[in-house]
Amino acid sequence: MKKVIIVLVAFGIGFFGFKFFFEKVKPTEESTEVSKENDENWISLFDGKTFNGWHNYRSKEILNQWQIVDGAMVFNPDSLVNAGLNNLVTDKEYTNFKLSIDWKISEGGNSGIFWGVHESDEFSVPYQTGPEIQVLDDLKHSDRADLTHRSGSLYDMVAPSKDVVKKVGEWNTCVLEINHKINKGKVWLNNVEIVNFPVNGEGWDEMVSNSKFKNWEGFGKFKKGKIGLQDHGNIVSFKNIKIKEI
Repeated sequence: MKKVIIVLVAFGIGFFGFKFFFEKVKPTEESTEVSKENDENWISLFDGKTFNGWHNYRSKEILNQWQIVDGAMVFNPDSLVNAGLNNLVTDKEYTNFKLSIDWKISEGGNSGIFWGVHESDEFSVPYQTGPEIQVLDDLKHSDRADLTHRSGSLYDMVAPSKDVVKKVGEWNTCVLEINHKINKGKVWLNNVEIVNFPVNGEGWDEMVSNSKFKNWEGFGKFKKGKIGLQDHGNIVSFKNIKIKEI
């Protein structure tokens, strides 16, 4: 009888320990569809070693302000050479996609992630055509005063619904979805959906008309365009860059 009791007790402890373990590691309620996806159909845009697939906007050259450090693209404005013009863009253009990118900003820093960038002699910088997802030190940069300029915002148009950005020096994961087929754009920051918006038509035009870009010829006009990373004069790092066309 004692042996039977011992076996049952051991079985009970094992069962509840097993149950407790899986309850501890199950996804939180804040997890989204992004975190549940596997790597199928994702294409890497950065190999962690070279700038293959990227170039400076309107130039074949990548200046020394951009370096690869510990598997990340790092912009360090160590001089005033072409200040504000050292923006990187992809060689390829995209229309409907989901982009995932990790970023880390320096103290007091500012940068951004563009899409729909049209590269031509008509425009000198990517932000003249490409809308921006903001990258910012939300605590110390002066842009924090405008909620539509906070990290993860659709810059100057849609503020993030939640504050989920990590502190300066830590990596954040941004996922941007642009889908002209269903007229929907979304931004996730650190696995939380914080922004959604129309990407064309009257809804898009209204947002632009209420922003600083209302009189900018070419802004947000190109459905197909390049992905861009901004030189805003501050140290910023990007890694784990991948895209999935949809």
